[in-house]
Amino acid sequence: MSGGLLRRAALTALLIALVVRPGWFTWAFAPFAPAGGPVIYERTSLLSLSLNHLGLVMLASATATLVAVTLAIGVTRPAGAAFLPLSRTITNIGQTFPPVAVLALAVPALGFGAGPTLVALFLYGLLPIFENAITGLTTLPPATMEAARGIGLNGRQRLTRVELPLALPVILTGIRLSVVIALGTATIGSTVAAKTLGEVIIAGLLTNNTAYVLQGGLIVGLFAVLIYDAMIRLETFLTRRMTGGPSGR
Repeated sequence: MSGGLLRRAALTALLIALVVRPGWFTWAFAPFAPAGGPVIYERTSLLSLSLNHLGLVMLASATATLVAVTLAIGVTRPAGAAFLPLSRTITNIGQTFPPVAVLALAVPALGFGAGPTLVALFLYGLLPIFENAITGLTTLPPATMEAARGIGLNGRQRLTRVELPLALPVILTGIRLSVVIALGTATIGSTVAAKTLGEVIIAGLLTNNTAYVLQGGLIVGLFAVLIYDAMIRLETFLTRRMTGGPSGR
């Protein structure tokens, strides 16, 4: 087994242990807990919070991907090119307003809970996916596109059989960035009663318990590192497959 696989396996095992058996790490977090105070967060199951956290991130990222890629396809067609500035304005909304501001605006309409958090994550995730999709679809090899036209493929066939497969690694880069941003941003959802790992961090900040803050932060960080690494490997695999190179290990 290579060193990279060993590191991934070790980090995965550590993450699972932190989520499923947090009590095993009492000795590690005890120095950061207040004197006589609790060391391990036990008000809610860390496994439940982790699953809810990931569920919100995946749902928001999937929705953002669908909307952003659809917009990118539309504005890279001749008929939709005029709407590119408008589409950029729309996808920039999430980056213009901080997630906290989006939460504050969404709570009166959607109430407390997961709804405002999903809106904030969705808006925040649009821009990187949209821009990468635009880049991927507008930098395709001209010779390949000419060959696709030459064999009689219509516009839809060129899109589904040539353009999207070739642009997929670049699009995945945008999705990767969006997902990692969402993993960190989702923690603030607990300020509006969403069940995320931010609950652990906020509890630690409110009670001056650094052990809680470290637990929540470490779990979120491990999720981000492992998902980021997995998506990089997927992008590398797809790129090598498209270019006919050998698959990486």
